Amino acid sequence: MSEVAASGQAQSEEALDDLVEKLNITGISRTGLTQAVTHRSYCAEHQGVSSNERLEFLGDSVLGLVVGKYIFTTFSAFEEGSLTKLRASVVSSYTLSKVARSIGLGQILLLGRGEEASGGREKNSILSDSLEAVMGIVYLELGFVAAERLILFLLRPEIQAHANGPGYSDFKSRLQELLAQLGMKPPIYEVDWSGPDHARVFNAAVKADGTVLGAGTGSSKKLAEQRAAEHALELLATAQRDDRASGK
Repeated sequence: MSEVAASGQAQSEEALDDLVEKLNITGISRTGLTQAVTHRSYCAEHQGVSSNERLEFLGDSVLGLVVGKYIFTTFSAFEEGSLTKLRASVVSSYTLSKVARSIGLGQILLLGRGEEASGGREKNSILSDSLEAVMGIVYLELGFVAAERLILFLLRPEIQAHANGPGYSDFKSRLQELLAQLGMKPPIYEVDWSGPDHARVFNAAVKADGTVLGAGTGSSKKLAEQRAAEHALELLATAQRDDRASGK
């Protein structure tokens, strides 16, 4: 048993088991998980105990890769700037601490007396760092695939929520502005879907003045519409280049 696990403030086996269940993982060691929730303030009061700082460093790197890979493959209509903005919002201290609270991570943190008295269990920085440390120990002990599964299990709803929020409908906004400049009516989107409820595929077509301008497919209605708008912008840009080349 580790020194942390043997200390008076250590979590009960039941509390650690509850966290493992909420993380939806198997095979993680209690020693590793305990280190992941050990703040440096606790280590200052317990000689020889390792903090979660190195695990947090590792988890931060894995988190960035997993989220970057996921949004790159999922949101193909997003340009580099939108992908960067989306990733930053998802891996922010605010978002990570929100997720940490949802799994009760703050309740099992090992903190020093001073940090405990100052409300450390509710501090965004401590919660987010500890969650990254958990991701780090999962990667270290179980490998990348397990870490990726855990990160997406915890963050996929946040990714979708941020992606559907303000600031990511660039193609639809740009298409509407372009059609107005061309003297055309606002775009109309027609969407249908296929597949089972847990894996629906949405197909969108965008029309203006009775003409289909573009089409797109996605895992959500909004994403399909955005891809349709992107397709329409590409076709309109090609048509405009052709007109200029022909002297029209």
